Amino acid sequence: MFNRIKGPRQLAAITCISLLSGCGLMSSGSSGDTAPIVVGTTSAPSTLDPAASWDGSWELFRNVYQTLVSFPSGASTPTPDAAESCGFTDTSNRVYHCKLRDGMAFSDGDKLDATAVKFSIDRISRIDVKGGPKGLLGSLKSVEVKGDRDITFHLNKPDATFPFVLATPAMSIVDPAEYPADAVREDGKVSGSGPYALGAYTEGDKAELVENTHYKGFADRKNNAVTIRYFKDSASMVGALRAKKIDATFRGLAASDVVGLQGKQAKDGIQLVEGAGMEISYLVFNPKDPWARKSAVRKAVAQVVDRGAIAHKVYQDTVEPLYSMVPRGLTGHTTGFFDDYGDPSTAKARTILARAGITTPVPLTLWYTTDRYGSATGAEFTELKRQLDASGLFRVTVKGRPWKTFEAGYRKGEYPVFGRGWFPDFPDAENFIAPFVGKQNALGTPYTSPEITDQLLPQSRRESDRAAVVGQFRRAQQILVDDVRLLPLWQGKQYIAASDEIAGGERALDPSTIMMMWELHRKTSW
Repeated sequence: MFNRIKGPRQLAAITCISLLSGCGLMSSGSSGDTAPIVVGTTSAPSTLDPAASWDGSWELFRNVYQTLVSFPSGASTPTPDAAESCGFTDTSNRVYHCKLRDGMAFSDGDKLDATAVKFSIDRISRIDVKGGPKGLLGSLKSVEVKGDRDITFHLNKPDATFPFVLATPAMSIVDPAEYPADAVREDGKVSGSGPYALGAYTEGDKAELVENTHYKGFADRKNNAVTIRYFKDSASMVGALRAKKIDATFRGLAASDVVGLQGKQAKDGIQLVEGAGMEISYLVFNPKDPWARKSAVRKAVAQVVDRGAIAHKVYQDTVEPLYSMVPRGLTGHTTGFFDDYGDPSTAKARTILARAGITTPVPLTLWYTTDRYGSATGAEFTELKRQLDASGLFRVTVKGRPWKTFEAGYRKGEYPVFGRGWFPDFPDAENFIAPFVGKQNALGTPYTSPEITDQLLPQSRRESDRAAVVGQFRRAQQILVDDVRLLPLWQGKQYIAASDEIAGGERALDPSTIMMMWELHRKTSW
């Protein structure tokens, strides 16, 4: 098992800023509560099949499916869930063994055994959905089962982060009797073994979660049922909360609504729980573009961009400036961009361009997605344009597209500079570096960096003690700073707004900021 330092635990430490009541002081009312707790979110699933999803669908998966290992409230390392025990059995981190809990079953009563686990993992690679989670299994060679309860994962290279991969909802265990081995399940149903069963589901509207009486795992359910309501925007979701049509919200609160709730919560009877988030926003420079490919242009942009202004003007300080691709709170985080560039400076940027013989203003087109990262994204890019144009060194055009066409465009290399956001698959610095480098990466724009891909990452994956590889992560981040192929902008915070009748919000977010619905309950004492 992992032996990580305690630093990342800060990510799971959530501070209640309710003006109405102390957090975590009320007892659970699970025994007497029958009405479902209704939770609103703007993050609707794109699919109900784990083999087809590497996106916000994980929010639902965590609650209706189960993984061998997962993150209990407050944990920073994977803990056995469907498994009774898990750990590497060799000294090179290439053989990982898990033993299932005894008597496991799916929500419909079907047997959950080692064969079902192997089936679930193997079908991810076999189906290989475009944009799906197969990329997470790059180090997996084969899955071996012995009897009903023993599963052994053989890796093709040392990978100390493999338990973190197994903890992602993409590795959810599904019922072989209900899921095709070589195709995505598309009947709108779920057969899992999580704390809840999916009682009913209406795409884009709601998911009704009911108690899974067959569940065995670490989750201590503090309610009998949860209904998740899907909203198109933050304003309508907050309106439903204030009208008491929902009990809580957890994903998609706009900055203006957060600020409004902070100022009016005492009057409205709403509590706001603030958590340290790991969502990041960043720019990607396309090496195929005649201007973005120039190192001096990228460095001049980095020298001009004012992250503090973006955080304050656009997001009303509900996000924090970010100076590294690895967010604050994770082992190995640095402030490389601030260390190298300091405060925004037009004079320094002009010198960078002049030394490279580049005539100004430099024409650049910045692209963003209009419907994936929140309503403030357009304003963020308007502010970026204002900053770059005001320097006199750039002539910027801003364009936006809906996510599906936006994604297709950047994978074809159509955009000179484009914005992306990133929610981590697991809470480790590796997951903020590895997905973005290499010939095939999550950005669709090849980024060759042999020192990172061939030396630093392989070295880090040999160490289960992640504190021992801080040096590798710092060096990797400095390479990213030197290249400026990626420009980090801000790190988000996570907010849960809830009726003052609801408790448990301060324990409900796992280290990847996925909500564990079972932690929520109605207060029974004051």
